Amino acid sequence: MNTIAGGSDLLSYYNELYSTSGKTSGSSLENTLTNKDYSTATEKELMDVCKQFESYFVEQMLKQMEKMVPKSEESSTTDKYMDYFGDTFHQYIAGTITESNGGQGIGIAKTLYKQMKINYGLE
Repeated sequence: MNTIAGGSDLLSYYNELYSTSGKTSGSSLENTLTNKDYSTATEKELMDVCKQFESYFVEQMLKQMEKMVPKSEESSTTDKYMDYFGDTFHQYIAGTITESNGGQGIGIAKTLYKQMKINYGLE
């Protein structure tokens, strides 16, 4: 998913997130991290969970940054849409940031991946 083309990619992203589990990304990530023994994980599984964590971290960062932007009276229409679709928008942008830079994101996933390999004795 690279860009929003007429909203269709955002809609499919929303459907992927909410049609299967019905849980928020935070509780889903927590279940992923706590209910699996990563000592037997493949490198791909380990990197996938690290990218999920990075994406969740970026999403939370975006939400906090948005709270710092002052609201104006002219943005009331935009505010209604952000109230309704804001979480989905933040998740989409966070996923895009995580997959940017040739799949390297901002580097949290890569650093976490290296540390998890050491912790689980996979190196």
